[in-house]
Amino acid sequence: MDFRGTSLLELSARVQAREVSARELVGHALAQIERHDGAINAFVAVDGDRALADADLIDRRIAAGAEVGPLAGIPIGVKDLEDAAGFVTTYGSALHVDDAPAQADATVVARLRTAGCVVLGKTNTPEHGWTSDTTSPAFGATRNPIDLERSAGGSSGGSAAALAAGMVPLATGSDGGGSIRIPSALCGLPGFMPSHGRVPNGGTTRGPGSGVMGVKGPMAGRMRDVAYALDVVLGPDPLDPYSVPTHDAPWFPDVAGYVAPPRRVLWSTMGYDVDTEVRSICDAALRRIEGAGVEVVPVEQVLTDDPVWTFLQLWSVYRARAQGHLRDTPDWERIDPGLRGQIDFAAHVDAPAFASALDACYRYNAEFEACFDAHGADLLLTPTVAGQTGLVGRPGTIDGEERLDWVRYTYPCNLTRRPAGTVPAGRTADGMPVGLQVVGRRLDDRTVLRALTAIEDVLG
Repeated sequence: MDFRGTSLLELSARVQAREVSARELVGHALAQIERHDGAINAFVAVDGDRALADADLIDRRIAAGAEVGPLAGIPIGVKDLEDAAGFVTTYGSALHVDDAPAQADATVVARLRTAGCVVLGKTNTPEHGWTSDTTSPAFGATRNPIDLERSAGGSSGGSAAALAAGMVPLATGSDGGGSIRIPSALCGLPGFMPSHGRVPNGGTTRGPGSGVMGVKGPMAGRMRDVAYALDVVLGPDPLDPYSVPTHDAPWFPDVAGYVAPPRRVLWSTMGYDVDTEVRSICDAALRRIEGAGVEVVPVEQVLTDDPVWTFLQLWSVYRARAQGHLRDTPDWERIDPGLRGQIDFAAHVDAPAFASALDACYRYNAEFEACFDAHGADLLLTPTVAGQTGLVGRPGTIDGEERLDWVRYTYPCNLTRRPAGTVPAGRTADGMPVGLQVVGRRLDDRTVLRALTAIEDVLG
């Protein structure tokens, strides 16, 4: 059995047909974690006994002819920024490792459980998801299964590494600035960030750590699996005032079979520096896409400026509201130094500046839409990241130079709340994956999902 070679639909169908038991799927996942995770460090907590007991319950329900859901028996990892009942939610922080276990599941986790998933444990994340490399003060670094000296990306790096290593066929992720797309690209996986509000963030008295920029969603090894799992978690939540209604039909049937490639797409590096080899791999992928009958229209400029300061103003204030009160206490030194720096940055963002940053999101959104309208297209392709995969604990590189701006293509989509995803475009000479990002119009998730699936098929 290899989770990387079998679809979620097929795995669940085999469980429901009693060709394989849920216990066998969970047992295989636990064995793969035991075999591989000592070197990779994707999981920060695993409860095998409980997972096997949950799997046994599913098998008994199937034997009794009861409904078990479309993901019956699928073992999953849950990113350690969201609650899973019985597990501590540490947020990757040394300040929370001794917290009490969660008493209830987060909305997304609850929906996956209802669909038949079995939670194995929690996956690693940088502290509060603050960066694009998964290294946390509480649990250390997650390593890329393709090369253990390289980063798995972040902040959903634990989930991405667990999928790439075949430990689980499905995991949860979240994306406040690229945190699903970046680790997916670095680990050779597809990834998708739905339009904001499609998948509820949940909550009772406070929003997610990345505020209005945050999105949750499933992660898997192929785009059709992502779409299959998305249909389970989509839909509004009364506890999330920013969630949006789902009035249309399920998404998975749109991509279950052959998907015709889009007729026209835009391509742009948006005026940013791109590593020479990454650009070459993206260019080769574009030629193959053109060979499938797609018109690729080069666009020099999409946005009038890099929204990085807008992003940092919003993000740093959100982090300061959660941890700023710890400054000048003993706990302050236990926070990741990089995260402390971001919280300190918030001291320079007053209330008018924060409001202006929110206003800037409207301008960037209008510029995206104007670009689509001007060129008669609904899709924009870019590199997923500008640089090559960095070493563990280090930023990526552009033409051999470590650069903090190596991930600048993802956060504009969070600021403008539009769907975006990544598909593998090829590999560098040293074997590391390169991703191609697909960006769509606000709430036009179906078009983006179809394009991602079609391009994944074309590029193989």
